[in-house]
Amino acid sequence: MKLGIISFAHMHAYSYARALQDLDGVELCGISDENEARGREAAAKFGVTYFADYNALLSEDIDAVIVTSENVNHHKHVLAAAKAGKHVLCEKPLGTTLEEMKEMVNVCRENGVKLQTAFPVRFNTSIQQGKKIIEEGKLGRIIAMKGTNRGTNPGGWFVIKSLSGGGAVMDHTVHVVDIMRWFMNAEVTEVYAEAGQFFSDQIDDCGLLTMEFDNGVFATLDCSWSRNKAYPTWGDVTLEVIGTEGTIFIDAFGQKLNVYSDSSGANWHYWGDDMDAGLVKDFIECIKEDREPSITGEDGLKAVEVALAAYKAAEQKSPVKLTILK
Repeated sequence: MKLGIISFAHMHAYSYARALQDLDGVELCGISDENEARGREAAAKFGVTYFADYNALLSEDIDAVIVTSENVNHHKHVLAAAKAGKHVLCEKPLGTTLEEMKEMVNVCRENGVKLQTAFPVRFNTSIQQGKKIIEEGKLGRIIAMKGTNRGTNPGGWFVIKSLSGGGAVMDHTVHVVDIMRWFMNAEVTEVYAEAGQFFSDQIDDCGLLTMEFDNGVFATLDCSWSRNKAYPTWGDVTLEVIGTEGTIFIDAFGQKLNVYSDSSGANWHYWGDDMDAGLVKDFIECIKEDREPSITGEDGLKAVEVALAAYKAAEQKSPVKLTILK
């Protein structure tokens, strides 16, 4: 199977490229990036051809592409790939507006190509065990959830709203909302949020969401860029699930060693799951097996819908009801 990557704007592009090159029977054939210096550097690093124009890459004999461009460019890149008949794995957030994401989903469907959203946290062992525990009914009826996704401000285009569509609330809401939806097979019906700039003056860098689901579950989420540069690692993903028969706490990045030294202070040595590799492998398998992606474009859309509702709720200081339900 032959694949290309459109843009190395997002840091996950590097781990996705490594994952592709580690898979048997899979070939990374080309990299396109409108930023020529960045694109040529990535192409040289992975030993593939550089394409200045993504349409030129799409005209090659490839089966699929991974889109890791700036958030606002996902729309044009996914549409172009779909119209060229290439399957797509698109970095999260899927898009920045509901209208664009609906078009992305529809155009991929109309052209018979698969659209998978990049939510690698689903491929974390503790997250998968949590889902199994819930599905087996060991927690009883789920009552509430509390999640966190607290990271470091990535800077660059992430803090330019015209390119990112939003700051921490956009960047970090979607991961945990996707897991909550997946755990319960339920949809968010109402969102209230507070968002602000506590750590920088560029874009929203912190947020606190409260959500209600259509199964009656109440959930909260801390989605922030609150980790400073001296923190041992970039951030976390945690989830507490409270049921009538028990409670579980999940630390998705708990597979680590705490390392302390005189020379470099406190650091974390991560030894755990390669979630990006799990995501890429799953995408390849869904193409080979001609099945529905395990994380669909609709999943990506619904997660972003919550983030957009959170911005609206924070602005108007009142809850926002969601209109897109399953």
